[in-house]
Amino acid sequence: MHDPLRRLHNLKLALAAVSISFVGFALMVFDRWLSTQPQFHDLAFFPWGDIGATLFTAGMLGIGIDFLLRRDDEERAEERLQRVLRNQAPALRAAVIDGFAFNAEDLAVVATPDTLDRVMRNSLALRLDDPEFASEIYDDLRDKAIRASERWHDAKVSVHLTTASGETEAHAPAYIATMKWEYTVVPKHPVRRFAAVSDRNEYRDLMADSEATTPWYVRPASGIDAGDRETFELVQFVVDGDPRMVRRTARRGGQVYTASIGDEAVLTGKPVAVSYTCRALIPKHGHLLHLDMDAPTRNISVELDYTDTDLDYVNVLDFFVSSHKTRIEHTPTNVPERSVTVAHDGWVFQRSGVAFVLVSHGSDVVGESADA
Repeated sequence: MHDPLRRLHNLKLALAAVSISFVGFALMVFDRWLSTQPQFHDLAFFPWGDIGATLFTAGMLGIGIDFLLRRDDEERAEERLQRVLRNQAPALRAAVIDGFAFNAEDLAVVATPDTLDRVMRNSLALRLDDPEFASEIYDDLRDKAIRASERWHDAKVSVHLTTASGETEAHAPAYIATMKWEYTVVPKHPVRRFAAVSDRNEYRDLMADSEATTPWYVRPASGIDAGDRETFELVQFVVDGDPRMVRRTARRGGQVYTASIGDEAVLTGKPVAVSYTCRALIPKHGHLLHLDMDAPTRNISVELDYTDTDLDYVNVLDFFVSSHKTRIEHTPTNVPERSVTVAHDGWVFQRSGVAFVLVSHGSDVVGESADA
């Protein structure tokens, strides 16, 4: 059975042929009638009958010729199309691949997210020669990248470590870590939150809930109350050089600081420079300071200054998964200042970071679970 378009074409062709034949037949009848009317002798000079016979014959022959040659015409047209496709298939394929590879807008118009995922999996499978491995690592990479709405650039973290002059309420020796973060971002969240908690499940929920919240974990066994301002405090929050108001809510075992980036910064979609300073207590017996990235970050530098402490050395464990090498630099032993710098060029994902293992005189601890 023909498709509706072909059936409509045949119907239009038949109507045209019948109309032409009818007009021709009407002209022949008119010519016969005109020959019997002497008063219209002046109109008889025109060959009405010949024209009518021609039109009548053309209409009838058109139907017959189309009926006889239709199948041959369709076969020739199909063969011609197949020949063109065979000859031009390599060029068409190359043009499609080049268009997808070099023009993201064209690809976005014709491809759904599911199609894009399949294209990427298949492309990666060809490169790695392992479809299962390619599919799993692509899905993991995609989920991490899509889940992160913000992307930070050129993050600089400076940490100044000093020995606490007093002791905590549980008489546990501690260090004071003053940390300043600076980065550039196109903000997607109008506010930033910083939470200090001592419940491990709450900490994990905050880690997975939103990148707009920076969680800080304090072990209950450390003898430090996570809800105490001396345990953790957001000292300052600045956006494009403009200090923002910081609000604090506290409870037993936890506290939350909130600072506004602003709805206008989110709506304009332009990069802003964000910097904030926070202070935290690090129990000496924990021997570890762990810093995480809250969003995918391109280019990061972390400097830890421990000159004003009794520490002998600081080991570094970086958790940046990347093909780029992380640079770690300690200050020379013949200078009074003691610091270590960790730098990484390229992208790192959220929740990756760096851990500083704090080694003091007589300590044989290499590393323990993080207090923060």
